[in-house]
Amino acid sequence: MAASETWSSHFILRLFCLLLHINPSLAYSLKNCTILYQENPSAGVSVECPNRKLVIVPDDIPKEALSIELGGNRLQKIKDDFRGMFRLRYLSLAKNGITRVDDGSFIDLVSLKTLIMTQNELINLTRNMFLGLSNITMLDLSHNSIAFIHCSAFQPLTNLQILDLAHNGLQDIAYIQPIIQWPQIQMLNLRCNQFSSFETKMLLLNESSSLEQLIISSYRLKKFSITTPIFPHLQMIDLSGCSATIKLKWDIPDKMLLAEITQLYVDEDVISFKGMQNVLQNLISLTHLRIHLVHNWIRNGLLSTACKIQSLRRLDLFYNNLNNLTLKLAPCSQLRELYLQQTCLNELPKGSIKSMQMLQVLNVSENKLTRVPYDIRSLAFLKILHLDNNYISHLNCEDFENTTRLTELKLNTNQISNLDRCVLEHLTELKYLDLSYNNLKKFGDTFKLALHKLEFLDMSENDIDELFANTFDGLQSLKHLKIASDNMLLMGNETFLELRNLEDLNISFSYGHNPELQGLQHLENLTVYLGKGFSLKTPYQNKYGTLNNLNLLKTLTVINSLYNINFLKKYVKMLEAMRYLETFKAVNVYEQALDVDTFRFNTQLNSLTLTGSDMTDLKPELFRPIRNLQILDLSGSMLKYVNFLMQANLSALRYLKLAHNEIMVIDEVVFSSLPSLTFLDLSNNPFTCDCSNAGFIQWAKNNKQTQVANTHQYVCSFPADKRGTLLLDFHIESCWDDVSFIFFISSICLVLLTLLTCLVGHFKRDHLVYTFQLFLAFLYDTRRRKKIDAYQFDAFVSYSTHDEDWVYKEMLPVLEGEQGWRLCLHHRDFQPGKPIIENIADAIYGSRKTICVISRRYLQSEWCSNEIQMASFRLFDEQKDVLILLFLEEIPPHHLSPYYCMRKLLKKRTYLSWPKAAQHPRVFWQNVQRALQTGDALIENTDLPRPTVC
Repeated sequence: MAASETWSSHFILRLFCLLLHINPSLAYSLKNCTILYQENPSAGVSVECPNRKLVIVPDDIPKEALSIELGGNRLQKIKDDFRGMFRLRYLSLAKNGITRVDDGSFIDLVSLKTLIMTQNELINLTRNMFLGLSNITMLDLSHNSIAFIHCSAFQPLTNLQILDLAHNGLQDIAYIQPIIQWPQIQMLNLRCNQFSSFETKMLLLNESSSLEQLIISSYRLKKFSITTPIFPHLQMIDLSGCSATIKLKWDIPDKMLLAEITQLYVDEDVISFKGMQNVLQNLISLTHLRIHLVHNWIRNGLLSTACKIQSLRRLDLFYNNLNNLTLKLAPCSQLRELYLQQTCLNELPKGSIKSMQMLQVLNVSENKLTRVPYDIRSLAFLKILHLDNNYISHLNCEDFENTTRLTELKLNTNQISNLDRCVLEHLTELKYLDLSYNNLKKFGDTFKLALHKLEFLDMSENDIDELFANTFDGLQSLKHLKIASDNMLLMGNETFLELRNLEDLNISFSYGHNPELQGLQHLENLTVYLGKGFSLKTPYQNKYGTLNNLNLLKTLTVINSLYNINFLKKYVKMLEAMRYLETFKAVNVYEQALDVDTFRFNTQLNSLTLTGSDMTDLKPELFRPIRNLQILDLSGSMLKYVNFLMQANLSALRYLKLAHNEIMVIDEVVFSSLPSLTFLDLSNNPFTCDCSNAGFIQWAKNNKQTQVANTHQYVCSFPADKRGTLLLDFHIESCWDDVSFIFFISSICLVLLTLLTCLVGHFKRDHLVYTFQLFLAFLYDTRRRKKIDAYQFDAFVSYSTHDEDWVYKEMLPVLEGEQGWRLCLHHRDFQPGKPIIENIADAIYGSRKTICVISRRYLQSEWCSNEIQMASFRLFDEQKDVLILLFLEEIPPHHLSPYYCMRKLLKKRTYLSWPKAAQHPRVFWQNVQRALQTGDALIENTDLPRPTVC
């Protein structure tokens, strides 16, 4: 017996596993990767597997992936890991230990556009390494140890535009010969290799080369020579990035060979001062010069040489130490852009840039300036000015007096404490102004009369303690305003009244102050930061509050980083006017779960985030009005169970995040109520590793629709002996073993019962129908028979509507007209509005007798069948002579076989026949009269045997 049970257990277990078997490549639960959530599913699958300590490429990555990130792992070899990924467009294998790529490893990646293999240990590029990459446009092989490239290695890359070979071990310039021949190549990066020289005479002449940008430098580079027209379209040469031990010799005898060069980037270590002067004299079309770490060059007057290039329009001097250096930029009057960020400047001496009357862009950010450079006052054509990240504490009225064409001004991260109206009043073209992270306390009426074209204003993180009414009246074009601060911020009534075009507002509410946001009819995005001790003291002044005009608001974000408070619970009407709200995010805002009516008017909501609050008492009714919800984030909400989702009716939900909660057991049935769910995050929950989670583990592994992000990293917290183990390592088979034999026996019994039911239904169908009708009659009889105390009629006449003429013309005139009996007819005496079956029961039990007028149509009627069933049951139950059978036509006994009940009655009861009495109708009606006159006791004789149940 034990052996039999063991065999049965193993059999049912194997059968169960066979039915649940799914190809791992099709499963949605990836072991070491995450499929990024896509709001637009048609955008394709993006797979993220970075920094997972992988030693091989996971085999469960979906073949339909468009993007794969495998950076920061421990891969050493690439083989046929990407077979069948015909749709892949982006692949990153950066920061691994890859030493080898087998030939044909990428052969199926016919759609790949970008391949990143930087920071690996490749030494050789073999002949067929890149076979199949016919559509690739960007290939990054930088920071490897590549010393050899097969002459046919890049042959498949017919559409390559950008090739990065920086920081490798290439020594022979001939390796790049196949590269520059491709008609699509635009940028080639050879920075920090082992070339000792770069001479075009060593390369085959290819006047059709489309190369535009060449980046080349080496620790050993001695000579850079272009003596043949091999790069007819070359526009940019970058010689920076490597500290050479030997100064480079520049050999370009024919200036016309560099006639197309417009950009040059050089470091001081690469070339000598005289060499650099020679270079600049040969670049007749140069427009952009970038020189880093060139302190000595500047001290020796290199800028004077550079500024003699009449075509020069942009000069980059950032990452140089220019402090205490005299900037001789006076000859650079032709410049349009000057970049001096991170140059350690304490000041920009008066007269340094005064001559640059055509300057349009000036960047002096990340320096040590304590005031606005004086020369800016003379730059009438300046459009973009960056003075951020300095030590400027005061702004004068004359600082921007003449820069009337400024469109962008960045003064953030300084020490400005006051902003007078006169400072900005002349900037009538300004569209972007950043004053964030200063010490501003007051700004008077600065924004009332000027800056009519301003679209973006950032004044966040200042010391402003109060905003008065009509503060921003002059900013009719403003679309984006940031004014949030950790300091207390009070707002007067009508502070934003004139900002009718504002679309985005980032603001903070302080202690004891009601938010006043009147006049923002076009506001679409609102971010609110709650200050220390924030509270709403009194209800709003009108029906909907001062936020009642935010009719077009689409995104509302409320963040409190100090205390858990109840921001909206008592003021649900704040959301009532936001009928078009699509996104609502509340972080550390609520003390307890929201009222079920919170989102009653926000039917367009599709993204909801409630984090950092106690949502343990969350009710499913909260989500009923927001049926279009697609994104729900309840992370960090102290949730222990998620069963509320079963009644939430979230049929459109696609993204669900429940991380950092207290969930120990997951009922997988919950997710069957979320038919659209594609992404589920349950990270950092204290899971229990026992059979209570077996169903969820099985579902997470095998379902093909919902990705349970990082499932294979979920750690068990209970029981104690499982703490620290992985949830998916729990063997759910042990849960099935305990009940497998019961499953086996139950299955056998179910199969046998099904077969028996089918056989009985096929061969005994009539008997089953009869039994069912009898059961119904029993129910009606039990419920109705005790309710009738006295008889209302002498007889209830049961007949088919097709025999109605006979009943009216033959029966009624005799039985009611001549003999005086009280008859009950359904069309005349049934109570209107009452269910038919109740009328039948009342008629049968409310009459002394029941007369069944039987014809072929009668036998086919469902209601007539119910009537005779109930009458026969009364006959059986009360043991009284209460049933009279009256046949209108001759029906042979074999025709009664389908009507099991009728055939039984005819075998045991005397009946009256109208066709036989056709010659003597009076005798027929006298027999009916005698039957009606008989008492209730049954007659025990051969003509009238004891009745049986029909």
